[in-house]
Amino acid sequence: MTVLVCDDDKSIVEAIEIYLQQEGLEVKRAYDGDEALEILAEGGIDLLIIDIMMPKLDGIHATLKIREESQIPIIILSAKTEDTDKILGLNVGADDYITKPFNPLELVARVKSQLRRRAFDAPDKDDSDAHYNVNGLEIDDNLKRVTVDGEEVKLTPIEYNILLLLVKNKGKVYSISQIYESIWNAEAIGADNTVAVHVRHIREKIEINPKEPRYLKVVWGLGYKIEG
Repeated sequence: MTVLVCDDDKSIVEAIEIYLQQEGLEVKRAYDGDEALEILAEGGIDLLIIDIMMPKLDGIHATLKIREESQIPIIILSAKTEDTDKILGLNVGADDYITKPFNPLELVARVKSQLRRRAFDAPDKDDSDAHYNVNGLEIDDNLKRVTVDGEEVKLTPIEYNILLLLVKNKGKVYSISQIYESIWNAEAIGADNTVAVHVRHIREKIEINPKEPRYLKVVWGLGYKIEG
């Protein structure tokens, strides 16, 4: 599988390339958002790691452009550690967020987690039980397709997997830590904002009135569940 690494600091790109190549991954390089978009347009990229602060086109605006056409997994990489910056990255469509200086083992684990999820996106025609319906909210896991009352809903890979987890376990309450560990396959340290942002996005897409959700309910002090 191929990872595109985009950062204006060439030493960072080279370091990440070494770590990923040690895991058997192919790596392509870009040094600004415009270059990343050009490489993505050529196809063959399975995941993007992109820095926020770059010349020409920064990581935030590049992610916005990518999400207009693609649901490729995106990991935002930045020296910024403020929660507001992390939330901004997630709000524009990133799937995960890692701050500099990063732990190489954590970076590799996050990348492998996203790539595993992308591999699962391939339709499995032999799975006849991969269809779920909760009072008009339908998921066809073969096609990775979500509809609400017959209208298709476009979700990012992370949003899709959170919703699928909850729908498959309708009525069961999942804590933020349980959701994070199930979806990201990593320890849930500081996961509250990350999960909350994705849940809010899901609600905005599947609920008629996100403030009075029909499906995705919060159980105060405990977590989230699907009701219907």
